[in-house]
Amino acid sequence: MGENEEFNGRLRVLGFLVVLVIAVLIGRAGYLQIYEGDTYARLADGNRIRIIPSMAPRGTFFDRNGELLVTNRPGFAVSLLPLTEPISDAVIYRVSDLVKVPVEDIKARIAAHVGFNPIRIKSDVTQDIVSVIEEQKSLYPGVVIEVQPIRNYIYHEKAAHTFGYVSEINDTELEKMKADGYKTGDIIGKFGLEKIYDKELRGKNGGEQVEVDVAGRPVQILGKKEPIPGDDLVLTIDKNLQLAAEKAVDEQLALIHANAAAAVALDPQTGEVLALVSRPAFDPNLFAHGISTKDWNVLNNNPFHPMDNKAITGEYPPGSTFKIVTGTAALTEGVVSPTEKILDTGRHWIIPKGNAEGEALGWIDFTQALAHSDNVYFYEMGNRLGIDRLEKYARMFGLGAATGIDLPYEADGLVANRRYKEKNFEDGEWYLSETFDAAIGQGFNLVTPLQAAMVMGEIAADGKRYKPHLVKRIVGPDGKTVKDVAPELLSRLEVPENVIQLVQNGLHDVTKYGTAASSFRGFTIDIAGKTGTAENPHGRDHGWFVAYGPYSSPNIVVAVIVEQGGFGSQSAVPIGRKILEAAFGVNQPSAALPSKQ
Repeated sequence: MGENEEFNGRLRVLGFLVVLVIAVLIGRAGYLQIYEGDTYARLADGNRIRIIPSMAPRGTFFDRNGELLVTNRPGFAVSLLPLTEPISDAVIYRVSDLVKVPVEDIKARIAAHVGFNPIRIKSDVTQDIVSVIEEQKSLYPGVVIEVQPIRNYIYHEKAAHTFGYVSEINDTELEKMKADGYKTGDIIGKFGLEKIYDKELRGKNGGEQVEVDVAGRPVQILGKKEPIPGDDLVLTIDKNLQLAAEKAVDEQLALIHANAAAAVALDPQTGEVLALVSRPAFDPNLFAHGISTKDWNVLNNNPFHPMDNKAITGEYPPGSTFKIVTGTAALTEGVVSPTEKILDTGRHWIIPKGNAEGEALGWIDFTQALAHSDNVYFYEMGNRLGIDRLEKYARMFGLGAATGIDLPYEADGLVANRRYKEKNFEDGEWYLSETFDAAIGQGFNLVTPLQAAMVMGEIAADGKRYKPHLVKRIVGPDGKTVKDVAPELLSRLEVPENVIQLVQNGLHDVTKYGTAASSFRGFTIDIAGKTGTAENPHGRDHGWFVAYGPYSSPNIVVAVIVEQGGFGSQSAVPIGRKILEAAFGVNQPSAALPSKQ
C-alpha cells in the first residue's frame, strides 16, 4: 500500500505540472494573439511591405512683383531598392553601364546605405533610360525609377550668386545635419539663398506603402502620403532691374575687354536689395542634376572665379569712394570748415603725393574737392584727422564688418588701423604716408561692393543704416504668409545733420560739374554720385562708381566695381547709368567721353 500511495502522489504531481505547462502555453498564445497580435502582424508585414519615399518639391522664388524666378520641373532618378535581398553584382554592372556611373561609386553608395530608403544612383536621367528599366524589369530587380522634382533656374546665369544652387548632401554635411532630419540622398541648398533658407524651402517628403513579392518586385500600393512642398520666398529683387543690371555689366565688360565686375542696387530707406550681379557667373542648373567633371573643371579652372559672389566676397580698395568717410569725419571733427579753401598744386606739401596724372586744381573748398575727387585736399584731411579718427568714422559707417545680408560667405573687409599693421607686419610703426593713403581709400582699406553701397546709402538716408536683405516675405504652401521681413535699422551716423547735407551737396555736384558730369549730362533724374579708382598691383586699376537718386528723395543706391577696368568714370559709370536708367524708366544716350578719375 505504501508503494501505491507514493506512486499515485508522484502521478498527481506530474499531472499537475503537465496541466500547468499547458495552461502557461495556452495563456502565452492567447497573450501573443490578443494583446500583441497587432504588433507581430506589423512585423510580419515588414517582411513584405516597404515605404518608398517621395521627395517634396522645394519652395519657389518670386521677385518683389510676383514674377517667377526659380521653380521645379519633373525629373526621373534611377535608384536601388534592396527590399528582400542585396542587389546582385550583375544588376550593379548593368546599371553602371546604363547610366554611366562607375561600379565603384555604386558599391560605395550601397555600402553606406542605412534603412529602407532608395539608394539614388543618378538623378535627372533621360526618358530612354527610364524606358529601358521599365521594359526590362526582369533584368533590373531592385532597380526603381523615382519621380523627383528637379530645381529649375529659369534665367540660368542671371542672379546665380543670389539664388545659389542645390545638390546632393555629402558625408561631411550629413554628419553635421543628421540631427535635423537630413538623410543620405537628400537634395540640399549649397550656396546663396538656397543654402540660407534650406530648412524653409525643403518641405516634407511623402511616400508610398508598397507590397512586394518574394523577389522584391512591387505587387501593389497599399497607401500613399503626398509630400508637402516647401515654403516660397518672395524676394526683394526686381526681375526687370536685375536683368537690366546683368546686361549693362556684360556689355561694358565686352566693350572694355575686362573679365570681372560686380554691381549692387538697394533701397537705402529699407535695406531691400533690388539687384545683385557678379561676373563671371555660372549656371546653377548644372548642379541641380549633378555637375559633370568636365563642367566642374571649366568653372574651377577659370582664373576669374565664377563661383565667387564678388558683390559680397570681393574685397577691394575703395579708392575715392572712401572720401565720403574722410569728408564726413573732417567736417564733424571740425578740422576743416565747409568754406575753407586749400591750395592744390598737384602735390601735397608734406609728402609728395598728388592727383591722377599730376592734375592741379588750385584753391578749392570741400564741395569742390569732393565733386572733383581731389586727392591733395583729402590727403590734407587725413593729415589733420590722423589714422585713429579715420578708423573711428569708417567703423561708424559699418566698414570692417559684414553687413549681415542673408547670403553665405560674406567678407568683413578691412579698415586701415594701427593694430592691423602691428599684428601683420614686421615694421609695425605707422607712417603719415599710410594715413594719406587711407584718407583716399588706398593702402590697407578694403571694402566689398555691398559695403560701398551701404556707405552711399547712409548718406542718401540722412545717416540711417538698414540691414541689407534679399527676402521680403516667406509664404507657406497654402498661400498664407509665414513671415514678413521688416526693415531693420542697424545704426545712425553720429554726426550733425548739416554735415550730411554738405556731403550730399558735394556728391550731387559730382554729376553736375565733377568727375561724372559728362556721363550724366541730359539725364532727366537728379542724381548724386562718386567715382573712384582703386590701385591694383596685379594689373590695371579697378574702377568704382556709387550713386543714389532721385537726389531729393532717394529710393535707390547703386554700387559698381569693374576689376582692372581703369578709371571708374570710364569703366563703372556707364554701368551705373544704365542701371539707373532702368530703375527710373529713362533711356538717354550717353554724352561725350567722361573725365578721368
